[in-house]
Amino acid sequence: MGDRMDTNPLLSNEGLPRFDAIRPAHITPALDELLAAADAALERATGADVPANYDALSAVLDVATERLGRAWSAVGHLHAVADSPALRAAYTENMPRVVDFHTRMGADERLFAKYRAVLADPSSARLPAPRLRALTNALRDFRLSGAELVDAAKERYAALQDLQAETGQKFSEHVLDATDGYAYFASVEELTGVPADVVQAARNAAAAEGQPGHKLTLHAPRYFPVMQYAQDRALRERLYRAYSTRASEFGPAALDNGPLIGELLAWRQEEAALLGHASPAEQSLVPKMANSPAQVISFLEDLGRRARPGALRDLAELREFARTELGLPELQAWDMPYASQKLKEQRYAYSEQEVKQYFTEPKVLEGLFRIVETVFEVRIRPDTAPVWHPSVRFFRIEKAPGQSDDPNATEAAPRLVGQFYLDPFARPGKRPGAWMDDVRERWLRPEGELQTPVAHLVCNFAPPVVTDGVARPALLTHDDATTLFHEFGHGLQLMLTQIDDIGVSGISGVEWDAVELPSQFMENFCWEWDVVKRMTAHVDTGAPLPLALFDRMLAAKNFHSGLDTLRQVELALIDMRLHTEPLAEQRVAEIVDAVRAEVAVLTPPAFARSLNTFTHIFDGGYAAGYYSYKWAEVLSADAWSAFEESAGGAAGVLNVEIGRRYRQAVLETGGSRPTLDSFKAFRGREPRIDALLRHQGLG
Repeated sequence: MGDRMDTNPLLSNEGLPRFDAIRPAHITPALDELLAAADAALERATGADVPANYDALSAVLDVATERLGRAWSAVGHLHAVADSPALRAAYTENMPRVVDFHTRMGADERLFAKYRAVLADPSSARLPAPRLRALTNALRDFRLSGAELVDAAKERYAALQDLQAETGQKFSEHVLDATDGYAYFASVEELTGVPADVVQAARNAAAAEGQPGHKLTLHAPRYFPVMQYAQDRALRERLYRAYSTRASEFGPAALDNGPLIGELLAWRQEEAALLGHASPAEQSLVPKMANSPAQVISFLEDLGRRARPGALRDLAELREFARTELGLPELQAWDMPYASQKLKEQRYAYSEQEVKQYFTEPKVLEGLFRIVETVFEVRIRPDTAPVWHPSVRFFRIEKAPGQSDDPNATEAAPRLVGQFYLDPFARPGKRPGAWMDDVRERWLRPEGELQTPVAHLVCNFAPPVVTDGVARPALLTHDDATTLFHEFGHGLQLMLTQIDDIGVSGISGVEWDAVELPSQFMENFCWEWDVVKRMTAHVDTGAPLPLALFDRMLAAKNFHSGLDTLRQVELALIDMRLHTEPLAEQRVAEIVDAVRAEVAVLTPPAFARSLNTFTHIFDGGYAAGYYSYKWAEVLSADAWSAFEESAGGAAGVLNVEIGRRYRQAVLETGGSRPTLDSFKAFRGREPRIDALLRHQGLG
């Protein structure tokens, strides 16, 4: 065993994954051992030797499953950020084995009975609230995992888990491959109007392949600036068609996600029926804040009604501008970003390209860290850990001596709170989008050691560009900066938790429709002048963003907020109806068309296949949960209004006292109690929608 521990990094007992040493060949041997150990732990935990006691069960089962989970999480992370054919093959080979173990454990009636006995013991009434919630959640999750099923139903449930996991993985891989598989080499004339740094990056990419021209791809840092700025309408249409038909019947048949959508919806419906639920949406809402699909649909339709008048105004104005100023009598989907950008520039006298020169990645990061350190009374320092790519950095969050909330604390040295990896830049083999994930969670381990949390923060910003042999810092759009703050908000809930029970510390146990509260909350800092002026420095002059330019940005903040809100409502309603209505797998196009007829003011072209790349709901955990973004935005906007109400003081929105209350009530409590209770502990009342409508100019 000792030799294997030394040679296989996935079997290492070190605190942090050895990302630089993990190879595809390590995966299967490691999983052989870890799954065998987890199986043995499950058998032991369900046997007579282990009493129906929380600590006894945790010492046997949680230790083994957490070790398995950490190793598999490292493999899954590399699959998302550093994909290769060999890694993908090893991941695909082993995923069914991991899914099978968790399915069996979640449906094990012996383990279910033991947890029921733990909760039924009169002494459980004296358990601390976080542990009691962890136990209650565990019983709920057993029921949702088929523990009450028997014989053929249980076997079919297990088969459905494998099918859904494998098909969801294929869905994501098809999106990645379709995105990576497209390139168009444009002439310099075709790129008239496109920002110089984007043109230079495209030129460098073509040169690296020995090709003439400029390599355009469907990765966000290359695609979206072209759509916003390219004057060549034919180029915009070419890229839009490629982007909007990714992973569809219009590309390679092997990458078509259309059939997978129907399969996933049918299997989810079958699973819900097995568990006694009327629909996948009803099943999905059991552990969420929302009570029923009808409540969610009502919430979305109400928000859609409120946003519609503004959206109609936005669209009429944009069409008129495109007709009179841009010579576009008929506004097409590939014209929307371009026309919107031109109208924004005319109305507010600035462009995102102008703003971007002030948001250098190092300065934005420095500003973000300063805010977190100030408001949440911690400090962030560079740290070292093995990484998977040279551009990845690692940091630690500490409580400095004297920063403890405990007045009796006598700490003489910094206390580690958590750590995080930052992987900011787009590259081939890396999944699109931005996300936070856990490497490990805070846990007072059965062995007595306090395990501190570690997070992944992943974005896909345009990397630094080398111009005339000189490397310049990466430039972020304001949207990029907001994305970074968003993901860091998720990370704060994981890393600042003070809960010691693994099932409810950090983000564990937080209702899925509340997980966006801390992330969306952090975005608000990007709209505060006192914050923005300190996190901007012009890439050439070092000057901060001018106040006049910021004021124009602020005036433009709600530009097209009606259209944007309606688009989110449309996607969320499509998601809910696909997971609520009978035989939805046979009526996908019909449901999409019906929602658009009811909600949308702008319909995409008939060839567009946006569902085929909607990984959020087909492989991202947001099935019957995409509404969560808007649901949680009500909470986050209302939470932020507490900082706005105090902004008249010397500290402005960087109010340490309110930051401490928010940290203690929301971030530190994690999933140890219902989010509504945490919100009320912070605000002293239930949430209201008013702040959200006001922030978006819809109230």
